[in-house]
Amino acid sequence: MVQLFDYTKEFKYNLTLSYPVTLGLLGHTIVQLIDNIMVGKLGTSELAAISLGNSFILIAMSVGIGFSTAITPLVSESIGKKNNSEKDFLTHGFLLCVFLGFLMFIGVYVLKEYLFDMGQPPIVVSLAYSYLKWVSISLIPLISFQAFKQFTDGLSMTRPAMYATVFSNFINIILNYILIFGKFGFPSLGIEGAAIGTLIARFSSMIFIILYFYYNSTLNRYLSSFTEIKFNFYTLKKVIFLGFPSALQMFFEVFFFITAIWMSGLLGKNEQAANQIALNLSSMTFMVAMGFSVVAMIRLGKMFGKKDIINLKRIAYSLFFIVLLFDLFFCIIFLLFNEYLPSIYLNKTIDKSVSDVFEVIEISSKLIMISGVFQIFDGLQAVILGALRGIQDVVIPTLLIFIAYILVGLPVSFYLGINTPLGVVGIWIGLLIGLLSSSIFLLLRFRYDLNFIFKKG
Repeated sequence: MVQLFDYTKEFKYNLTLSYPVTLGLLGHTIVQLIDNIMVGKLGTSELAAISLGNSFILIAMSVGIGFSTAITPLVSESIGKKNNSEKDFLTHGFLLCVFLGFLMFIGVYVLKEYLFDMGQPPIVVSLAYSYLKWVSISLIPLISFQAFKQFTDGLSMTRPAMYATVFSNFINIILNYILIFGKFGFPSLGIEGAAIGTLIARFSSMIFIILYFYYNSTLNRYLSSFTEIKFNFYTLKKVIFLGFPSALQMFFEVFFFITAIWMSGLLGKNEQAANQIALNLSSMTFMVAMGFSVVAMIRLGKMFGKKDIINLKRIAYSLFFIVLLFDLFFCIIFLLFNEYLPSIYLNKTIDKSVSDVFEVIEISSKLIMISGVFQIFDGLQAVILGALRGIQDVVIPTLLIFIAYILVGLPVSFYLGINTPLGVVGIWIGLLIGLLSSSIFLLLRFRYDLNFIFKKG
């Protein structure tokens, strides 16, 4: 009979493996947090513009990063099987990520013209346009960086990406301060300065991790494989086969949340700014779940390669348990401090319209309460999804995510948000229902895999 200790004894190792991943993932979110806090001091219109501009970036990121996630379980499986094919997944994965980085950059750069046709507040659109002009370029180093990050994660070396993102965040903070507000003789560029700072910071993270590979004795040998790449269609096919459904999964989830930004914009700039505050706070706590999701890919990928189903099941449920504990804690924090957290982003004294600031704080405090509740379901579905990727079950989960977010959650968000007095609060109720549905569907799928697929195998 399985005892509680069988699960809790895995906590220490899971935390050791996950915290560098979490900090590394937080790097992307912290870049947005820094932008939001500094730009929020300029006004609510600028904060809404960051939200609208990043909606395009996040969709592009979901595709590129989604493909790259295939590298981690494939490398872990290779280590479990001891077939020494992990370097092939690095080289082919990197080539794919570079290609996707350029493709996503071109796509966003071209599509930014459609900002003017989305029915968003004109002042917000104008500011978002100049922001996107620079940030779209940053997709190239950002997605290329993911190949190295996912590879080292697959090796259970979760610190290199953390070091790279901490370094780039430090650069981003300095550049934002200088370029947004015009310090040390530089012109005050406002929201455009935030975009340039983000662009340079993301290039710096890419350079950092390449140098880390070069100087690290364990990783250096993998760099040499780039000088002797032997194209293997079968290897690339494995990355794409696992990466494409993963990219769709991320796309459906990101699109689900992005539509909340667009719908909020239809209601007004204050609603859009409030949505951005609640969304950014939720993204910060979500990175903890994403850290455990990566751990699920790593550890279950190895067990899958070894065909050790007993330990695979035990490790999986241990990860589900620990993320629930974390998210219950975050839920309590959000519920207790929902009225205080929005003040981090806004200046009550020098904003162009003080009444706008207080309205944004009032709206966002309500959204943060809803966000507190959906922390639980959001974190659980993320880790279950990581577990499913670890055992390379990606096709059916993609369909389940589509149903939960696009067919269930999105219509509820649209109806309650646009057609009822609830407004943006109704939009977030729809987000909650979508996440609840996703967590239930994915848990049932994982149990099916354990009960039927593995017993047959």
